[in-house]
Amino acid sequence: MRILVVGASGTIGQAVIAQLGEQHEIIRAGRTGVDVQVDITSEASIRSMYEAVGPIDAVVSATGGAHFGPLTDLTPALNQIGIDSKLKGQVNLVLLGLDTVRDGGSFTLTTGIMMDDPIRQGASAALANGGVKAFVHAAAIEMPRGIRINSVSPNVLIESLDKYGPFFRGFEAVPASRVATAFEKSVEGAQTGQNYEVY
Repeated sequence: MRILVVGASGTIGQAVIAQLGEQHEIIRAGRTGVDVQVDITSEASIRSMYEAVGPIDAVVSATGGAHFGPLTDLTPALNQIGIDSKLKGQVNLVLLGLDTVRDGGSFTLTTGIMMDDPIRQGASAALANGGVKAFVHAAAIEMPRGIRINSVSPNVLIESLDKYGPFFRGFEAVPASRVATAFEKSVEGAQTGQNYEVY
């Protein structure tokens, strides 16, 4: 398969590439150090990416930012970060990529544990993650040409504890390689409309 990995230079993206790269052709997309550049907050950028890569069998989204901070400090502008990136950015990867993905192909998006297991300062990220999960669940029944769509909901990564550990006290971190197996299940499997939890 030809697999487009968006967020290829990130921790999860690199793990997905390591997991799928031996069996499939990987096209790396992201902001820097990749085969094709993309800013998922820009519709024009997403369109240009798909035009550049041509027909593909699967899209893996291992990207999407959101604001972390106290609810009392959360402003509409800060909340919009996650809406524009993690939520709308990933949804637009699907909407604008449908014609590029071949019959029977797939999309796999990324959510996160805090939508189901809340943490302090994570309300905005939880909102974006929950929106992605709901979109995947509902869009699955309308996807054309046998195209499947799933999402992966990882716990905090062992590799990211230095940055995110203080937000996830008491959570059992998981290795990125284990998260990558959930993406593999989505890409190579037969299920659709699922949110694979890696906790």
